[in-house]
Amino acid sequence: MAESSRTGSPVAHGFPHLGTVRAAVTALYRRLGGAGVRAYAPSLPASEVVFTDAEELYAGAQRIARATVLHLRLPDARVVVGFRRSEHAATVELTSGPEYFVELNERFRSHRRDVGAALAHEVTHVLLHRLGLGFADERENEILTDTVAVYLGAGWLLLDAFREDALTRQKLGYLTPEEFGYVLAKRSLAFGEDPSPWFTSPQAYQAYTEGRSRALRDLRVPPLRAAGAMGRMRYARDRHREVAAPGAPYAFEGGEAGTRVLFDCPVCHQRLRVPVRGPVRARCGVCGTEWECDT
Repeated sequence: MAESSRTGSPVAHGFPHLGTVRAAVTALYRRLGGAGVRAYAPSLPASEVVFTDAEELYAGAQRIARATVLHLRLPDARVVVGFRRSEHAATVELTSGPEYFVELNERFRSHRRDVGAALAHEVTHVLLHRLGLGFADERENEILTDTVAVYLGAGWLLLDAFREDALTRQKLGYLTPEEFGYVLAKRSLAFGEDPSPWFTSPQAYQAYTEGRSRALRDLRVPPLRAAGAMGRMRYARDRHREVAAPGAPYAFEGGEAGTRVLFDCPVCHQRLRVPVRGPVRARCGVCGTEWECDT
């Protein structure tokens, strides 16, 4: 797991990996199905990952690892946690199981509030290994891991580990803070959760609000009925020409059955194809969500 710290490079912001993040959400839904993803409710409670200085180091780390394993529905996986000097925040040894060995950077001995965040990423690696789900590119695979950790309810800790002020600059994982906020907001919208009370970092909460604004935009693009007036006007013009303007979140294709509009499902980003014939209800075949459209 990558990290930025006081002596590291500045924390990147914005949404540079949004395409890979959305592909990761699609891959997760394709692998587990809508019902399988929804089985990961509710999120991992903050009460189960609180780690105080009064608790014995290894016992506390093992307790949090066990809570994360159970939340991610890996009841037969045993994660053994150790600490050592490393340039990385954490690493995991992926084998056939049933034991997996996670090594945390020794700085977590004194920065215990972030142990849960590091373990969320590494235990998700175990889950993806068990599921046979991964991307070929190594960095994209790490983005997949961050995305799945957050979307399945354990990775909100990764966002809460983000801190940036005059003295401290820390971020765990490969997503930007705003991208973590985006994925968390996608989960909160799909699961009906409000994660705002969980944050201990003000900077993390701000990143969540920015990510949520971006996630809400996914729900307001044509041909969805919830699209704004300007978006519907642009869509009507493009529909008349049957050619989408550059950068439009939709495209048109013809065929024997008539013209269809192509756009991403706002939940799982699977590409949907809907006939251009006025008000219709579109159902995503991957996540099962239904959408009111005006095509």
